[in-house]
Amino acid sequence: MKMALKSTISFTFFSLVILALANDSNAGKISIYWGQNGNEGTLAEACATGNYEYVIIAFLPTFGDGQTPMINLAGHCDPYSNECTGLSSDIKSCQAKGIKVLLSLGGGAGSYSIASTQDAKSVATYLWNNFLGGQSSSRPLGPAVLDGIDFDIEGGSNQHWGDLAKYLKGYNGKKVYITAAPQCPFPDAWIGNALTTGLFDYVWVQFYNNPPCQYNPGEISNLEDAWKQWTSGIPANKIFLGLPASPEAAGSGFIPATDLTSTVLPAIKGSAKYGGVMLWSRYDDVQSGYSSSIKSHV
Repeated sequence: MKMALKSTISFTFFSLVILALANDSNAGKISIYWGQNGNEGTLAEACATGNYEYVIIAFLPTFGDGQTPMINLAGHCDPYSNECTGLSSDIKSCQAKGIKVLLSLGGGAGSYSIASTQDAKSVATYLWNNFLGGQSSSRPLGPAVLDGIDFDIEGGSNQHWGDLAKYLKGYNGKKVYITAAPQCPFPDAWIGNALTTGLFDYVWVQFYNNPPCQYNPGEISNLEDAWKQWTSGIPANKIFLGLPASPEAAGSGFIPATDLTSTVLPAIKGSAKYGGVMLWSRYDDVQSGYSSSIKSHV
């Protein structure tokens, strides 16, 4: 009798552990964009909050078509005097906590496009040698090896982004994560074609500044319809709900934390492709505390 009871207790405990692990593995994650406001604190400080699993350094807004690539991290550092190499220790600090750190290409204001398949290969080579696992004497962020490349393509051309993703995925060594931040109208005008390649690990869809598919108080059907299009329409591993971290972070589309946790997340979390929430941006999150208020619900 005692043996049977002990076995039952052990089995129950084992079952609870397995269930907890399963629930944890299915839990959503938060990604954040950092780099476009010098008053948002350091990259290491962002990672030390414990709120984010992915931190995206923004941006590399100049590259492609023969241009000399150049990063722009607003007030954080001056890339022209190699100041940004000091970020290497912060990147390593984040990675030591299990946080993936990526570099975002493009942005809303920049000069970028891929002119040809050969140009895509050249840009991939540059990114590999200067930010990923390759070698270069002029790595803009220092020796730290980033975890991947994010495509925030909002202009230029809609050609050859799939080629760039293919070349980046072709390097041997540490896995290169490929992510993207399309607008919520489906398919995205700039990287819609590239997203059909199946090369993208995570896609954080911008459900803001796009009234036809974003949430309005008491009206979730537009967002739900767009979410279903994204989760069924592209072969990405996970889809994230991209949101502004404060009302000031975007022209429209901010969702109050109570609405997000009570209405929006319950409507989309059932999807097998649900990955979590992406926030723009770290500066706005510092001001609002948004990630802290939603983390336990994501």
